[in-house]
Amino acid sequence: MSRIHTERHVTARIGWLRAAVLGANDGIVSTASLIIGVAAASAPTQAILVAGVAGLVAGAMSMAAGEYVSVSSQADSERADVARETRELREQPEAELQELTEIYIARGLTPELAAQVAAQLTARDALGSHARDELGISEITTARPVQAAIASAASFAVGAALPLLVVLIAPRDALIWAVGAASLLSLVALGALSASAGGAKGLIPILRVTFWGAMAMAATAGAGALFGAAG
Repeated sequence: MSRIHTERHVTARIGWLRAAVLGANDGIVSTASLIIGVAAASAPTQAILVAGVAGLVAGAMSMAAGEYVSVSSQADSERADVARETRELREQPEAELQELTEIYIARGLTPELAAQVAAQLTARDALGSHARDELGISEITTARPVQAAIASAASFAVGAALPLLVVLIAPRDALIWAVGAASLLSLVALGALSASAGGAKGLIPILRVTFWGAMAMAATAGAGALFGAAG
C-alpha cells in the first residue's frame, strides 16, 4: 500500500513568522530599554511602570499600523501586477505563451518540453501560471495585511509584558539589572524559537537578536543616567 508523502515547508509560515518575530523582538527591546532608561534617571517604580505600560500600548498600535500599511502596499502592487497580466493574457495570448515557454527554458527544460509544459499549464490556469512563474506570486507568499498586523501587535504586547512583569516583582535597587538580565534571556529564547520555526540552525540568529538588544538597553541606560544626573 502506497503512502502519501507530505511535507511542511517553512515558506508557508513566512508572512506571520516575520511579523511575529519582529513584534516580539521590538516589544522586549523597546520596552526594556524604556524601563531601564527611566529607572536610570532615578524615577520611582510607579513612574517606571506607567512608562512601560504606555510604551506597550503605543508600541503595539504602532507595530500593527506599520505592518498593515507596509503589507497593504505590497498587496496593492501584487494586485496591480495580476491585473496587468490578466489584460495581457486577454489581448496577446500568443506572446504570453511564448514568454512562459522562455521562462521554463531558462530554468533548464528543453525548448520542446518547455513549450509542452507552458501549453498545458496555460490551458489549465494561465493566470495562475504567470502569477507564480513570472511574477513570483503564490498562495503561500501572497501579502496578508490583517494577518501581519495582528501577529505583529500581539507578539509586541507579549514581548513588552515580560520586562513589565519584572518591574512588578523586582526590588527597586536591583530593577535595572533584573530587567536587563530577564530581557536578554527572553531575547535568547526568542532567537532560538524563531530559528527553530524558520528552519535555521546555529547560534547566529540567537546572537544577532541578543547583541542588538543589549546595545539598545545599554544606550538608553546611559541616556537615562545622563539626564537624571543633569536634572
